[in-house]
Amino acid sequence: MRLIPDEDRDIIEKAIYLPMVIIVLNHDLQIINTSPIKLKKPYTEWIKETISTVQKELSNVKRYMKQNNIKVEKVKTEESFTQYLFIYKGYEDIHRYFNPRLKNRTEELLEYYLYQRYNSTTTKNLHD
Repeated sequence: MRLIPDEDRDIIEKAIYLPMVIIVLNHDLQIINTSPIKLKKPYTEWIKETISTVQKELSNVKRYMKQNNIKVEKVKTEESFTQYLFIYKGYEDIHRYFNPRLKNRTEELLEYYLYQRYNSTTTKNLHD
């Protein structure tokens, strides 16, 4: 029996992944701003809009977590795994995430926020 319902676990994982997406987008924005691209504005505006969208979703995630007494904290990062402490309604549990999986999932979410969210026919489930 799992202590954390799937819906709440999805929220917790968003609290892990969405900040990573924002970091990647901010890094890419800096690279574009210092690149020799002549017409930077369309790219920077697109990335800024995407950052804003992800930040809004992260804000909703944090609000939900606060209202439902849920916390997540990064405990440590090792060569292959990163450990997170999930605090769910007073109960604590350590979860280990394989670092390549963290990277791949962040990339999937980055693709979603950059262009798949505009495609109304997208049926990909973001809660894998």
